[in-house]
Amino acid sequence: MLRSSRTLRSVAVLGISGLALAACGGSETAEPGDEETPASSSATESESAAAAEGDGTLTIGTLLPQTGSLAFLGPPEFAGVQLAVDEINEAGGVLDTDVVKFDGDSGDTTTDIASQTVDRLLSQDADVIVGAASSGVSLTVIDAITGAGVVHFSPANTSPDFTNYDDGGLYFRTAPSDVLQGRVMGNTLIDDGFLDVGILALDDAYGTGLADNVEQSVVDGGGTITDKIIYNPQAATFSAEVGQLKASNPEAIVLIGFEETKKVIPELIAQGIGPQDVPLYLVDGNLADYSADFQPGTLEGTKATLPGAETTGDFRERLLEVDPELTEFSYAPESYDAVILSALAAVAAESDSGEAIASMLVDVSTEGTKCMAFAECVELLDAGEDIDYDGVSGPVEFSEAGDPTQATIGIYQYGPDNTFTNVDFVSGEI
Repeated sequence: MLRSSRTLRSVAVLGISGLALAACGGSETAEPGDEETPASSSATESESAAAAEGDGTLTIGTLLPQTGSLAFLGPPEFAGVQLAVDEINEAGGVLDTDVVKFDGDSGDTTTDIASQTVDRLLSQDADVIVGAASSGVSLTVIDAITGAGVVHFSPANTSPDFTNYDDGGLYFRTAPSDVLQGRVMGNTLIDDGFLDVGILALDDAYGTGLADNVEQSVVDGGGTITDKIIYNPQAATFSAEVGQLKASNPEAIVLIGFEETKKVIPELIAQGIGPQDVPLYLVDGNLADYSADFQPGTLEGTKATLPGAETTGDFRERLLEVDPELTEFSYAPESYDAVILSALAAVAAESDSGEAIASMLVDVSTEGTKCMAFAECVELLDAGEDIDYDGVSGPVEFSEAGDPTQATIGIYQYGPDNTFTNVDFVSGEI
C-alpha cells in the first residue's frame, strides 16, 4: 500500500518528531466541548512519544474566521469541515473510531485570537488544524502548530510564502498559490484590452504576494503597471493612496483587499475613478455580496477572481443540510477536502498522529487508483491498493512542499444588484 514517492516528505516530517509537544495527541481522548487550559511549551519524552504515535482518535481543530475581516468566508468553511467529519463518521470513522472536531475562531491579524485558539486546540489533542483562511494569520501561528508535530492544513491560504516555508513537512493547503491567481488575473486584464493597470493592495503576505504576481502577469502579457500602492488596511482613510493611483492614469484598477474594500471603493468614486469610470477588478479576499453596502449599479461589470472549481449542485445541497443559511460557498470544497485527505492519510498510515498523517498526504493524493469519496477510498486502502483522491475542489495533487500542483480559478462578474455570478473557470498547473 505504501509507495517510495512519499519518502522525501516522510523523512522531512519524521525528522521533527522530537519537537512534538504533549498537546498533539496525548494519552487521553478529547471530548467535544472540552475547554482545557493551553498546553505547556515543553514536553516530557513519554509525552512526545505518545504524540508521535497518536492516541487512536483523529482530532480535527478548526482555525477559521468567525470574526474579523474575513468573517464572511467562515460559514462555508466551517460547513465544509463539518460535512466531511459527518461523512467520515457515517462511513465508520478513522481506525474504527469516530473523528472528533473542535471549532475555533481565527480572527484576523489585528487580534491575538488565532494564537489563543491554537493554544486551546493543542491542549485538546488536535492532530490536524484546518485554517486559517488568511495567509497573514497562518503565518503568525504556523510555527506553534507545526512545532507541536501537528498538521497545519489551510483551505484558503494563497500566499507564495508558504511554498518554501520551514514547516518540517507539516504544512499543507488545498488552495493554490497566488502564482496561479495572479496569472489568471493578469491574463483577464490583457484579454479585456487593458494594458495600463494600477494596483492597490493591502500590506500583508497575501496582498503583496498577489500584487507581485498580478504585476508579473500583466508585464509578461505586454502591459504596464502604472503604479502599485501597498496600503495599511487599518488606515482611517484612503484618500492619499487613491489620489496617487489616480495620478498614474490607469486604464483599469486591481483592488486586493479585505473588509476595508467597503471604504476604498467610495473613495475611488469620490475621486472620479470608481468602477463606472475606471474598470475595477477584485480578488478572493474581497469577492463578496455588496448588495447592502452600495447603491445599485455601483459594481455592475466589475470582475473578480476566486481560486476553486465550481461548487456542484449535489455538494451544495449537502452543505445546505449542514448549514441551511449558507449563501456563500467560497472555500467550502477546499475545507471539505482538507479533512477527507487528512482522514485518508491517517488510514493509510494506520496512525492519527500529525507526523504520520503528513507522511502520507502526498501519497494518498497522487498516482494511485482514482477515488472520490471517503468510503470508496478506504475500501481501496483496506484492499491494499494505493489511492489517488480527487476531491470536490478538483484533482488534488500535492507537491512535496504541500502545495496543489494544479488548480482552477473562477472568474466572476457583478450585476446591477452588486452581487456576483460566475462567467468562466480557468484551470492551470502551478
